[in-house]
Amino acid sequence: MNANASSVMVVLGAHSNLLYGEIDKNKVQMVMNTEWEEGMASSIRIGLKSLLKLIPSVDAVIFIVCDQPYLSASLLNELLITQQETGKPIVASHYGEAIGPPALFHKSFFSELMQLKGDTGAKNIIQQHSAELATVPFPEGKIDIDNPADYEELQKN
Repeated sequence: MNANASSVMVVLGAHSNLLYGEIDKNKVQMVMNTEWEEGMASSIRIGLKSLLKLIPSVDAVIFIVCDQPYLSASLLNELLITQQETGKPIVASHYGEAIGPPALFHKSFFSELMQLKGDTGAKNIIQQHSAELATVPFPEGKIDIDNPADYEELQKN
């Protein structure tokens, strides 16, 4: 995937030993989330903290999840372009009635992201700041692979 990102940080948690060898370490930075049992918030915090250590001047971050098979570089670039065109500090994907990842957050939200706890992700931040939100369509975003049955269903299509 060739998105216009300056750096890619992969956060590994559960089953990291299985995934580590499958990732091209020349193309991404990897960090282990030893607190993965807490939920998604711990991955957001460790990923953002590691990125800021690597690139302290970063202006924005895009969070993606690994279970959306139709994710593309063009979608990530669309998030960046929409942020530049609208000036909105949050740009998220919308699929059906849902708004969620992939989502871009301007650095003005980094402190709120670092305060997240549990398995909620950044959805509450997006909802609380809807006036500062732009969205891009990602209808395929509603399709995610959470278990073997989901994968089998995807293979049929």
